[in-house]
Amino acid sequence: MATKKKTAKKKTATKKKVAKKKATKKKVAKKKTTAKKATKKTAKKKAAKKATKKAAKKKVAKKKATKKVAKQAAVKQVKRSTKHSLPVDSHCPLASTASVHLDWDCMLNQTNIGANNNKFYVIQVLLKGGKFYVWNRWGRVGETGQSALKGPFDEAKAGAEFEKKFRSKTSNKWADRANFKAKSGKYTLIEVEASTDEDAQDLEDKLKAVDKARPVTKTPKKFKASTLDSATQAFIKLIFNRKMFTDAMADFEIDVKKMPLGKLSKNQVGRGFDVLEQIEDALKKGSSTNKLATLSSTFYTLIPHSFGRRKPTIIHSDELLQKKKDMLNVLSDIEVALGMQKKADAKKSTAKLAPNPLDQQYTTLKTNMELLDTKSTEYKFIERYLNATRSNSSHRIVHAWRVDRNGEGDRYAAHNKLDNRRLLWHGTNVAVVAAILGSGLRIMPHSGGRVGRGIYLASEQAKSAWYVGRSGRTGIMFLCEAVLGKENHIQRDNSRLRAAPKGFHSVVALGHTEPDPAKDIVYKFDGRPVTIPQGKPIKMKGRGRSSFSHSEYLLYKESQVRIRYVLKMHM
Repeated sequence: MATKKKTAKKKTATKKKVAKKKATKKKVAKKKTTAKKATKKTAKKKAAKKATKKAAKKKVAKKKATKKVAKQAAVKQVKRSTKHSLPVDSHCPLASTASVHLDWDCMLNQTNIGANNNKFYVIQVLLKGGKFYVWNRWGRVGETGQSALKGPFDEAKAGAEFEKKFRSKTSNKWADRANFKAKSGKYTLIEVEASTDEDAQDLEDKLKAVDKARPVTKTPKKFKASTLDSATQAFIKLIFNRKMFTDAMADFEIDVKKMPLGKLSKNQVGRGFDVLEQIEDALKKGSSTNKLATLSSTFYTLIPHSFGRRKPTIIHSDELLQKKKDMLNVLSDIEVALGMQKKADAKKSTAKLAPNPLDQQYTTLKTNMELLDTKSTEYKFIERYLNATRSNSSHRIVHAWRVDRNGEGDRYAAHNKLDNRRLLWHGTNVAVVAAILGSGLRIMPHSGGRVGRGIYLASEQAKSAWYVGRSGRTGIMFLCEAVLGKENHIQRDNSRLRAAPKGFHSVVALGHTEPDPAKDIVYKFDGRPVTIPQGKPIKMKGRGRSSFSHSEYLLYKESQVRIRYVLKMHM
């Protein structure tokens, strides 16, 4: 019994011992689990902290990147704003420090002869120091007028302000300006072409930056000596002179502030010609003065004229109509001459001495000019021709050049089978001389006159002198060889002519007088005989009822005319 109890007691103790061991193991395992959980929690906390730090860094980096992109965009925006060199209106107080932003720039014009209105409106969005302004100036053409500067704005607000003003003045949307339609009683958009010479602008910007970093010193640019004689140098200076071009435009009462040199839109000129054709049609139909006034107002709106406080002139006659057509042709030729000058200026050289600018301009003419000796045979017969057929004794030759335009001889050779060649006068505006020497005498698309659309020449200097546009007292005239072939003679105006009648090669409008044929001489050019008048004009039989005082010779093919001489004259 005692042994059994003892054995049971031992078993109980063993069980307790085992249970205790199990409890200890369980406790240890639990501690280990708790420790593991704590470690995991710590690791998780550390990971979360690390992730937060990483996210913060990313946020900062993103912020920096956004700022960089914004800065780059702003720089690009400024570059876009200034790249095309749209000029800030000179009357704006920010003219020297701001730039026109993008293409937000317009010149508006409105002419109403009946109400004696001839006014302009300027609208520009300007950028200065990252801030945007809207500039408005308005008044009578030729005067400074009134103005207003609004801002600063952000870009969106400035753009909205610009577009709102444009729409209120024109009843057109700025976004749809390519399809601009003029509205009665509203302003019309004047199209001028902006400079796109980006390289020149970049160079100018760089030079300005360099200038800021160094003392200002005047170092004149050194050019090679000109290879041209002094008379030819003076001639080139004259025909490429920018002031002369501006003066020529002013003589036509063109508002040069709205039609700056080299900025004239071909489309704008085309629209001007379209209105002149409407006026021509109205004149033929005998339309009322009110109709002509309305059309004239439209023309002056498209091609701004400065009349001061005078009432704009109604284009009411064929003579005035032709004057306006000639004016637009002159403007087109001025653009040609400026394009030639730009080509000359664009030529680069690595030589220490820069190419002489006069020589470069001369090269763009693609014409060989040889100064005539005053004792030469050619100079003598030119002088006799002038003295015999002039009506103003003050007209005299300053210098004369023999001319050979590149390619003109080959073109003229197409008429080698024709005879009857004469040396005839052609007078023109000094502003178009460079274009004529560079391109030859041309039949302009909208040209015309009493004998239709062709090249007009005359046998009397007095007749051609009427068409000379001078610079001061200096005028330029041409003497051209014309292959007349079989002449068609007329004594009445025929402005519809576009070609010589079938079977004829030229048209001669017979004048009351003609240089005395008995005094004509013959001179050979390239081995072919050419008649040159030398006698004083005499009355011709059978021409008493002709509508022409002086004879006019019309060629309807440019290839039938070859320029032989150009004369610089005191007139």
